[in-house]
Amino acid sequence: MTDDVKARIAERAARELRAGEVVNLGIGIPNLIPGFLGADSGVVLHTENGLLGVGPRPGGDEHDPDLIDAAKLPVTALPGAAYFDSAQSFAMIRGGHIDVAVLGALEVSAAGDIANWAVPGRDVLGVGGAMDLVVGARRVIVTMTASSSRGEPKVVASCSYPLTAAGAADVIVTELSVFRIRDGELCLTELLGEATVDDVAAVTGAPFVVALEDSHATR
Repeated sequence: MTDDVKARIAERAARELRAGEVVNLGIGIPNLIPGFLGADSGVVLHTENGLLGVGPRPGGDEHDPDLIDAAKLPVTALPGAAYFDSAQSFAMIRGGHIDVAVLGALEVSAAGDIANWAVPGRDVLGVGGAMDLVVGARRVIVTMTASSSRGEPKVVASCSYPLTAAGAADVIVTELSVFRIRDGELCLTELLGEATVDDVAAVTGAPFVVALEDSHATR
């Protein structure tokens, strides 16, 4: 996956976020989203290791070794930020106080099932906070490439990898498109770049409803 592809997905996902929302960003592509949020976005970023009010990535001399996110990457804290321990952070997550969780996935099914924590036959490093987040957040956005490194679709009819949660995804953003899960149906609502519906269909392993909100989209 090239940096351009990652950036395209992150930029589009950033446009899903609204002022006043408390948003948790997962490891990988979601961690690029702060670079696409304006200073006046009003989005409040949360990291489960204990910071509410995460600012942009530090540059040069701004790096504080005591300020990192859940991916162990350096962050800054905005004025008014709050610090707390992991127990309080997960109480926020499990208590339904996180508006949006943005995370990556290995597979997402047409019903919104998410698999992102284990590959059968490979070492499992740990579940992390994904299971809590996708169940506790009010809205879940998945950011991922349309296909795997082996060319296999990542949007599928049913997940073959162990599930993180069933029916949890609301929005799927890839480098080609935006899908939304509506009333149990997978709906293609937007094409990105020069992609066509046929391009999306070629790398999607599940049937979907074409419900484009962009009048310029073509098949």
